[in-house]
Amino acid sequence: MVYRIVLAGRPNVGKSTLFNRIVGRRKALVSDTPGLTRDYREEDVNYLGLSFCLIDTAGIYELSENTLSGRMHDNSMDIITSADICLFVIDGSKGVTTGDIEFANFLRKQKIKTILVANKCEGRLNKNGFYEVYELGLGDPVAISAEHNIGIRDLFQVVEPLLAQEKKEKNIKKKKNIKIVIIGRPNAGKSTLINSLVGSKRMLTGKEAGITRDSITIEWEWKGNLINLIDTAGLRKRSKVNQYSEKLARIDALRAIQFSDVVILLLDATKPMERQDLHLADLVEEEGRAIVVAVNKYDLIEDKDTFEDTLKELRETKLSQIKLQKIIKLTALDGSGNAKLMESVFSAYEVWNKRISTGALNNWLNEVLTKHQPPAKSGRRIKLRYITQISARPPTFVIFCSYPDSVPESYKRFLVNELRVAFEFPAVAIRIHLRKGRNPFEDN
Repeated sequence: MVYRIVLAGRPNVGKSTLFNRIVGRRKALVSDTPGLTRDYREEDVNYLGLSFCLIDTAGIYELSENTLSGRMHDNSMDIITSADICLFVIDGSKGVTTGDIEFANFLRKQKIKTILVANKCEGRLNKNGFYEVYELGLGDPVAISAEHNIGIRDLFQVVEPLLAQEKKEKNIKKKKNIKIVIIGRPNAGKSTLINSLVGSKRMLTGKEAGITRDSITIEWEWKGNLINLIDTAGLRKRSKVNQYSEKLARIDALRAIQFSDVVILLLDATKPMERQDLHLADLVEEEGRAIVVAVNKYDLIEDKDTFEDTLKELRETKLSQIKLQKIIKLTALDGSGNAKLMESVFSAYEVWNKRISTGALNNWLNEVLTKHQPPAKSGRRIKLRYITQISARPPTFVIFCSYPDSVPESYKRFLVNELRVAFEFPAVAIRIHLRKGRNPFEDN
């Protein structure tokens, strides 16, 4: 199957320059004169191993009349609706125009697979301009400069999964390759757990606290999924870290968290939870990683009922980020609980990568506002107009509102908690950014 990718957008945003850059030779005329491309031009392309037909169209005009420009407009729209993917090119140096908004509305109504391309971004997009692009309701923009060959490879990293989407749906689900880091206080049983998981005495273990000094990575496979399993040095309170080697080990462990996908926080069932354990959980949340909390040495607990009550209180009051998730009870020495642990890890990984549709998010927002409006600031009513998810890993959302700086932190926490419950986001950090802006759907 030959996929058809169409370049579309207003006149003079750089579509033909991008066409030439991808094709690899000067096939389309380019200049600063708007509307130079009058007919469409197509070329079979093999770019970075991807094969497709690339189509350059005339600029989309805000009005379609019985004129040459009107016929160019209509011809372009016909090509766009018949394409597999539309690369919607805007001028990143000038920001969003009324014409861009109208064309974005058209693409959404037609349900055309669209990638938003911000061209002429030789420098970084300014922050306001970046978030303004999200008002088009088309997801993450890809910043490029076709003239200077900047960001083209990044663009095709976004194109590739769309091109292969139908094939991927028919094939067996792709194996994952995830990084799992195990953290905890000294002597919680982290190395013993790794030995139990991989089925060998890979890590040196003993009753002495602090045997592991470096972050050790072990390649492992679980149910066909490739895993980098990382053991870290036990993390004590910073005030108790005296030796230089221990300080280096602490830095190494914190770096491992930063580059992980899922973090297992391992607690010792025989010792009461300390502030250091909560601090470790907070570190994971700050870094935006998925977290699974497990309690080792469960076999040593005699009063299981009382211990269950303790875990419940811990989950609901001290570890708010996992209150929708079970704490895994295990015994690393004999491997009991390992299967449940890994199932929980992969569940957390899926949630960490989860995306919610814009429609579902805005239905949720309307329900939340019906239940609890944000408090007024200095007599001004704060309007939350529109929400969209801009990224995963961790799930990150932007809410456009009237007075973003006036929304109190308590209300932001309320929104995070409501999101967590409504869309089942246990075990992951949730980011919400508030920006001043309008609802791109309100004029439809």
